[in-house]
Amino acid sequence: MNEPVLTSATARTLARYNRWQNAGLYEAAGALDDAARRADRGAFFGSIHGTLSHLMWGDRIWMARFAGWEKPHVGLGESAAFMPDWDVMAQTRRVMDDKMLIWADTLDDAALAGDLAWFSGALGRDVLRPKALCLLHMFNHQTHHRGQVHAMLTAAGAGPGDTDLFAMPADDA
Repeated sequence: MNEPVLTSATARTLARYNRWQNAGLYEAAGALDDAARRADRGAFFGSIHGTLSHLMWGDRIWMARFAGWEKPHVGLGESAAFMPDWDVMAQTRRVMDDKMLIWADTLDDAALAGDLAWFSGALGRDVLRPKALCLLHMFNHQTHHRGQVHAMLTAAGAGPGDTDLFAMPADDA
């Protein structure tokens, strides 16, 4: 497998984009009542809340691998219920995004070289992959599920705003 090209500067940009996009999604979702956030909308993780909870779970599991953060206390199958309280999840998301940005700001290109090894509960086996590929996966996973949430929010009448990377405000870029 060819190691993807990912610079530390790109990782920092993607961490800032993550924070900016999550802020918009949580603001839009926060304007809905709890029943609307929890309504099954046919997405893989069911609801807006469930998908955001899974995304929080995914970020935590990857940051546990990258930076030694505490792993989630539930497995993939329970990730949609990982963060059951909306207010706690929204606050935790803000704190997590800030921590992810601080972590990304410490990266240099050498930190992205080499392999990452872990046991994947989802695959049921040990995995060894290039660190850069794993970091790209984390950011891609975020974008994938935020896209699902964006669609659900739009359908619920709570449009979260622009998602174009080039439109990211300068203070987040």
